[in-house]
Amino acid sequence: MAEIIQTDGTPKEGKLVAPGYKILVAEDEESNFRYIEKLLKKAGFELLRANNGLEAVEYVEFDGNINLILMDIKMPVMNGVEATREIKKLKPEIPIIATTAFAIPGDREVFLKAGCDDYIPKPIRAGELIEMILKHIS
Repeated sequence: MAEIIQTDGTPKEGKLVAPGYKILVAEDEESNFRYIEKLLKKAGFELLRANNGLEAVEYVEFDGNINLILMDIKMPVMNGVEATREIKKLKPEIPIIATTAFAIPGDREVFLKAGCDDYIPKPIRAGELIEMILKHIS
């Protein structure tokens, strides 16, 4: 399925996924969310947004149809590492992809140890993100 993605990350024709794939985007920065929203909606994903880690945990508690989570690490109220730990206690089968702009060596291992299934640094490249999501939902 990833072979129909152009180099800029946009689909060549139509949607990449069947209707109903829901991604929770835990992202407190409006501009980052709008960028992710634009490329994921174009690919055919349904989106929910959490503005902090606590909201992300609450979404998972009440919505049984979330297929994947994009988890910003640096957020107010509850950071992404804490939120990931809580979500994995509730629903360990949901793939979580960590995102952060301020990674330092060793962070990837911290994110994975907390329960994240993958990690993508910011700035996020569209094609790389779509490919990573497809890998985790197929």
